[in-house]
Amino acid sequence: MKKLYIGNLPFSATEDQLQEWFSQVGVSPSGVNLIRDRFTGQSRGFAFVEINSDEEADRAINSLNGQNFGGRNLVVNEARPQTERSGGGRGGYGGGRGGGGGGRSGHGGGRGGDRGDRGNRW
Repeated sequence: MKKLYIGNLPFSATEDQLQEWFSQVGVSPSGVNLIRDRFTGQSRGFAFVEINSDEEADRAINSLNGQNFGGRNLVVNEARPQTERSGGGRGGYGGGRGGGGGGRSGHGGGRGGDRGDRGNRW
């Protein structure tokens, strides 16, 4: 069994439309997973399709990659295995925006005050 990546889908695409589109080239997917936004439920513009045989998967890639679907030229290729993420997105350890350290940085960034013997840096 092979899993194919289908990209550049119109946001209005449905699983049933993808199933029908594959059947037009003699390929019957065993599963279609249209990826949706978890909050809005709207399509994110890509899907994964499971094909039972390598022969059918190759036929789908060769026949459908670059073809027009709903006004868009689709990308159809073999899905790559998901790589493990480190740090976990926003927030958490190693993710998000780099935080500024506290304390003094030596750039005179305070609100005025006595500079002691350092003088005026600017």
